[in-house]
Amino acid sequence: MAQTERTFMAAIGDEDSITGLLLAGIGHIDSHQKKNFLVVDAKTPLSTVEEAFQEFTKRKDIAIILINQHIAEEIRPLIDEHDQAFPTILEIPSKDHPYDPEKDSVLKRVRRLFGE
Repeated sequence: MAQTERTFMAAIGDEDSITGLLLAGIGHIDSHQKKNFLVVDAKTPLSTVEEAFQEFTKRKDIAIILINQHIAEEIRPLIDEHDQAFPTILEIPSKDHPYDPEKDSVLKRVRRLFGE
């Protein structure tokens, strides 16, 4: 599958973040009833988040994975071991958890490239 066929975004986040992204039009359910988003709350097991992340990284139709930074912190080893260009992982803030650039995996990689 060519990179041009990666036409979807996936999202892992809290209810408010996912609702906003769905209202913006990123939601998709394929013919196998697989969604491209996961709503995470206090009752969501960590294994569910890990499984969704791994599934999204393996799908060939996803170009970008948006994940709330506080959720990314919970699965940081999985995010850090992802070394492919696609899908790209972008950490985003949530209403209750502000963005911290010191924790962002993309910025950490950029800093390493520039020797900081």
